[in-house]
Amino acid sequence: MNASVAIQSLPDAANDEELIRIVDEVIAYIKGTGLNYYVGPFETTIEGDYDELMDIVKECQHIAVRAGAPHVAAYIKVSYRPEGDVLSIEKKVTKHHQ
Repeated sequence: MNASVAIQSLPDAANDEELIRIVDEVIAYIKGTGLNYYVGPFETTIEGDYDELMDIVKECQHIAVRAGAPHVAAYIKVSYRPEGDVLSIEKKVTKHHQ
């Protein structure tokens, strides 16, 4: 696992319920990738291969638009180590959720 990506998808939506519905579709897509992920209140973190994660980030925007968002913005954080592993989600947060 040479990369970790955090994505906050911000679809344009008519109301909070619609916003949550669209974001839930993006999260369902991320779940379907089979990669390790963690859903937080503001962003979802995904671990894996850098190139695969970049494709997932791109597709998240398409998912939001297909779900009905006329416009979507996203904040992305990337940790990438081409020669080795990045810190895992478990190492970063497990001690805080026991």
